[in-house]
Amino acid sequence: MGDLEQLHWVSAPLVAEFSAESENSDEFKLEFDRFAESDDDPLGEWLKLARARGETKESDPVLLAMTIDLHRKIDELTRFIKGEEIRRVQLTLKSRLDGLNYTHFRVETPALKTGERYYARIAMPVFPIREIGLYFVAKSEKIAELSLLHERDQKAWDSYVASRERAMIRQMKERQ
Repeated sequence: MGDLEQLHWVSAPLVAEFSAESENSDEFKLEFDRFAESDDDPLGEWLKLARARGETKESDPVLLAMTIDLHRKIDELTRFIKGEEIRRVQLTLKSRLDGLNYTHFRVETPALKTGERYYARIAMPVFPIREIGLYFVAKSEKIAELSLLHERDQKAWDSYVASRERAMIRQMKERQ
């Protein structure tokens, strides 16, 4: 455990909802797989094809990403108005994260059983804002090691950790 406490931690205002995998492993796996399918939504497919055909060369990438995200939000609102909300699996535990890095995170409330594998959802404040599903293994009552994320979610996680590290460096420089 001493080695885990020596890890480099960055603070982040994230909240994780999680449950032991053994509680409902089949439903957790289905939800985790649905998070991967969100990559293949109609707008995402259209964008991939447009890029492959070279139709986006003249487009501003930031403006294009924002427009796509706006369309996704309109689709989400339409589903909400029609009562077609996306159902998520019920998770039994919830905790703020008081530290994270590229391979681990630390929960504020000691709620983990060492050696147990968990399924979790975390709302990531990246663009576009989204929830990610992931699996982790408890290394102690408070420390979790990431064990399975979708590739795009791993990139979002790594990018978020890097941005939090940059923010911490700026704060330290301002104090000096």
